[in-house]
Amino acid sequence: MGWKNLVIALSVVTLALPAAAGSTEEERLLDCGVALKQALDVPERIPQSLLDKAECVIVIPSVKKAAFFVGGSYGRGAMSCRTGEHWNGPWSAPSMIALEGGSFGFQIGGEATDLILLVVNPSGAHSLLNSKVKVGADVSAALGPMGRTSQADTDIAMRAEILTYSRSQGLFVGVSLDGSTLRPDGDANRHLYGRDMDAEDIVRKGSATAPKAALNMLAELNKRSPKNLSDPKSLE
Repeated sequence: MGWKNLVIALSVVTLALPAAAGSTEEERLLDCGVALKQALDVPERIPQSLLDKAECVIVIPSVKKAAFFVGGSYGRGAMSCRTGEHWNGPWSAPSMIALEGGSFGFQIGGEATDLILLVVNPSGAHSLLNSKVKVGADVSAALGPMGRTSQADTDIAMRAEILTYSRSQGLFVGVSLDGSTLRPDGDANRHLYGRDMDAEDIVRKGSATAPKAALNMLAELNKRSPKNLSDPKSLE
């Protein structure tokens, strides 16, 4: 290939990069919808009572072990929270979120793993929307109980700010994410919404309209858990 042709080819690739970046977030949101539905369809799934008490849900599809971390992991996903002053409205437009570092307490042969995280109190939600947090240090986390759990197990779980679940090769279990970090993915939000937007603006202030790619994820949440039963106002 001559120099002129090489320059033209590189220019075409460079011009195509913004479009490719924008589509990546949309594909990720579509994957989030699929991962969430699969996780909620399995027999031993997240107890309905816990899902109904969650302020926010984070879905991170296809988390992988990172070769450059010893036992580390990385993944990108989305976070939706219930709208309204008391977290009792419909589920919000998603803010993109990133998981980095740390080590899973449960691994299945290094296979890609879908993560579902329930944020079960407003304090944990505000922390995740506004800053980078370390799981187990900045926010407390517990392995999510499965299926029909005893009241004692549920009470223990609800003392945490995040309940963590993983799904790999069809197996759905609670998983430890201690040592991992979670942060709003500002670059992904900018690509997705076309401008700089804070996670708080997207999720709590309603400054963004949910993109089409997020509709399956949000429809699943609104169908499976339309009311926040941790808020007395939702029972009125």
